[in-house]
Amino acid sequence: MNKLFFSISLFLFCSAVSAEKLSDESCLECHGEAGFSVPVGEHGDGYKRSLDINAGAHKESVHGGLGCVGCHEGIEELPHSKEGLQAVDCVTCHSRMTPDPVSNSWRQRKHAGSPSKNQTIINTERYTSSIHADSSKENNASCNSCHTAHYVYRSDDPRALNHKENSPKVCGTCHAEQLEKYRRSLHGANVNRPWKGDSATCSDCHSSHQITDEKVAAHRVVTESCGSCHASEVNAYMSTTHGQLAWLGNPDAAKCANCHRPHDTHAINDPKSKVNEANKLETCQQCHKEATAGFTQYRVHGTTNNFEKYPYMWIAAKFMVGIVILVIIFFYAHSMLWFYREAHERVIEWRTHNSMRYRVRVKKEKHKSEQHFRRFSWQWRLNHWALALSVMTLVFTGMSVMYADAPWSTGIVDAVGGLSAFMLIHRFAAVIFMGSVIGHAIAVIIKIRRNPDFDWFGPNSLLPRKKDWADMKGMFNWFLGKGEMPKLDRWTYWEKFDYWAVYWGAIVIGVSGIMLWGSDIVGNILPGWVLNIASIAHGVEAFLAVMTLFTVHFFNNHLRPSKFPLDTVMFTGSWGLEEFKEERPEEYERLLESGELESHLVAPPSKRADLIAHILGFTLLSIGLILLVLVIKGFLQGGLV
Repeated sequence: MNKLFFSISLFLFCSAVSAEKLSDESCLECHGEAGFSVPVGEHGDGYKRSLDINAGAHKESVHGGLGCVGCHEGIEELPHSKEGLQAVDCVTCHSRMTPDPVSNSWRQRKHAGSPSKNQTIINTERYTSSIHADSSKENNASCNSCHTAHYVYRSDDPRALNHKENSPKVCGTCHAEQLEKYRRSLHGANVNRPWKGDSATCSDCHSSHQITDEKVAAHRVVTESCGSCHASEVNAYMSTTHGQLAWLGNPDAAKCANCHRPHDTHAINDPKSKVNEANKLETCQQCHKEATAGFTQYRVHGTTNNFEKYPYMWIAAKFMVGIVILVIIFFYAHSMLWFYREAHERVIEWRTHNSMRYRVRVKKEKHKSEQHFRRFSWQWRLNHWALALSVMTLVFTGMSVMYADAPWSTGIVDAVGGLSAFMLIHRFAAVIFMGSVIGHAIAVIIKIRRNPDFDWFGPNSLLPRKKDWADMKGMFNWFLGKGEMPKLDRWTYWEKFDYWAVYWGAIVIGVSGIMLWGSDIVGNILPGWVLNIASIAHGVEAFLAVMTLFTVHFFNNHLRPSKFPLDTVMFTGSWGLEEFKEERPEEYERLLESGELESHLVAPPSKRADLIAHILGFTLLSIGLILLVLVIKGFLQGGLV
């Protein structure tokens, strides 16, 4: 009888306010009553869906200032029908929130791409592109599945369903099997043992909103999430081929979950751990079927900063980085002093006009020789082009892998057609590079053998000699204004450095690259940590090549004031005779005295050939400088080793 009286009174009250503006108090006349619910089912005989609201708890939530009809739009009178209700649209509201500079951290800007979005807007955008927002998927989850409909608290509030300690239970309502494994894991056990320190829950590893069934994207999210607790391990992993190739989409590269199990994670000293010494070989054999015990010595999380744990990696890294530092310091200083000297020599002179004197920059005189000196035959030029193009391709592909998590890297790999095509291009370019180097060496050996009188330390030899040391001292004296520029012969000391650096690089990069290419074979013959050293040597030597070829080499041959903007000798094969006199005065005088000069003179290149040379030259210079910028960006983000 009391229930009937309450229902009649409620109906009369709602009818009385139906024409007035609805207030929260009006809604709470029904929804504020504890136990208020409606039966579910065709005949009302199913379970009852609870519709009551704890008004006090709602007021304390982040939505406490919102009125009922602010979210439940379309209700204009009471009582309202079920058919007239509109679904609550959390996404639209959260997408229009006012920017919050306080929460605009560097990490949010990096991933959201906009400095004007707060974390709520970012999370909303992530959710809308996630698998949970896809209603066609079985594991669809709406906002209130994880946040509740009316009691939304900040994630650091223990009352919030999305609080990290509550997330396993919430996620487990749909992912029961994963929850059961998680509870038995190291992470799950430590949630209930706070004295052991903070532990990872579902949202820590999978994030709260970036849930995706796309394997590459999911791996990237999980890897970044693991790094929030295991920073040194993830940084080391991302410097290995495992981390780099997995990040770029290789389905066969080892990911965190392959070695540590995604939910049933155990400590290394636990016999159930996949990376326990007793189980490590079996774990490696998941991918490397023929792996032996030596293969397990590969340091998946090896770092170059810990001598006690990884002495060989530490030594290799310090040796290679030491070479990089010494070479860069010397040749960058060499280039800067050279630039200063040449620019200073031609910076100003006094001119007189209408009895007034003024200062002007002296321009380099461009000689138009009717005769040219042939410096390079077409065979050597062809070899140089093959070398240059293969090196640029190797840099383009190799550095994209070395700095795999750089935004430009993933974009480039996707644009080329995926990682498989990318690696095929890299290996093809490597074959061209090694073929160019070895082919050149064979040609030189044959040429020398045909000339028994060849002077190994003469002017035509690329071996270092005493004059190179004297020329280098003379150049530095000239740089500093303490003497004249030395008379240079056919090959200068910096050209000899470039020449032998290619062989050094070919040995280091070539041998290490072949080892990494055949890692399954190498890992079964040599200890696994040899592959770690090969990876360090390969990457650091490639970095050194970039930082010298596209800076020092470009400067010496094209960008110094007396050559700027381009020297076409490697494209046309010849210098103008006047330019030859300036660049190599000692060689010119020697050939003139011996009467050999005439045999080296050729006609100037045609206008068409000169135009093609300039187009090719500027194209290669531009590509090299673009690659240099990308590599520097990757270095600033990810370091060297």
